[in-house]
Amino acid sequence: MRLVKAGKRADTGARLLQSSARKSYDPLVEVDWEAPIPDDLYGMTPEWCSLYGTDLWESMTQEQRITLTTHEAASIAGTGLWFEMILMQMILRDVYDQDPSSPHVQFALTEIADECRHSTMFAKSAERFGVPSYRPKWWVHQAARVFKTVASGSLAYGGTLFAEEVLDMMQRDFMRDDRVQPITRTVSKIHVLEEARHIRFAREETVRRLEDSNWVGRAGVQLVLGITAYFILTSLVNDKVYAAAGLDVKEAKKAAKNNEHYHRKLREGCSKTVEFLDVVGLIGGPSKFLLRRAHII
Repeated sequence: MRLVKAGKRADTGARLLQSSARKSYDPLVEVDWEAPIPDDLYGMTPEWCSLYGTDLWESMTQEQRITLTTHEAASIAGTGLWFEMILMQMILRDVYDQDPSSPHVQFALTEIADECRHSTMFAKSAERFGVPSYRPKWWVHQAARVFKTVASGSLAYGGTLFAEEVLDMMQRDFMRDDRVQPITRTVSKIHVLEEARHIRFAREETVRRLEDSNWVGRAGVQLVLGITAYFILTSLVNDKVYAAAGLDVKEAKKAAKNNEHYHRKLREGCSKTVEFLDVVGLIGGPSKFLLRRAHII
């Protein structure tokens, strides 16, 4: 049985390596970083903005909406960059003792290379738009040090899905939207194309690592996954983006907190992850409270 499992893992690694050889991009070359930035285009698809559909959004000028979406796009990318740095460390720890000649480990190393480029791409995008490098709150950033140090197996790969798939859903809209800045569209396209194989890898590893777990272990993973998902989703929009658009931060935060349209978009973005994790038994118990608080379910 273990030989069969090892064979399936090797087959997956080999296929994903072939995909990487066919479709990998260097954002320093593929993105026209010197292209002019139109002042009449959004930073991201406005329907994904945390204030879209609220009375506050309706009262904003077009200039404010463009500024807000530009800063929210940078905040979302900053959260993605933050978690990609966590992911790279978890993958390195995971394969540290494994055979580097295996296709599985070679793809894991290839994914790390992809994530390095993505992180650079997100950082350069914020720099090009002249907006801050938004990051999660200080205490969330520090608490994540524990997660990246101890998370392994299905917890590490399951947590990765919450960060990767919601960003994937958003960016599929960004890259097709003519109302969005060309740089954002190109960055989104590169990330979506390369992230598809990372999601496949994470899903298969999540299932594989659960095969020998008992109900106690699964309950623990459920709980920590719920906590992880909550902090990833609630860190997407930094409070400072509202001030950048000239809004009252308290008023904007309240509007976003009560914005059912935005909550529906989050559930849409996480729907594939929630469905998958529910099927494999990683949605349940006390974690459901946090998932509801984060508007994921």
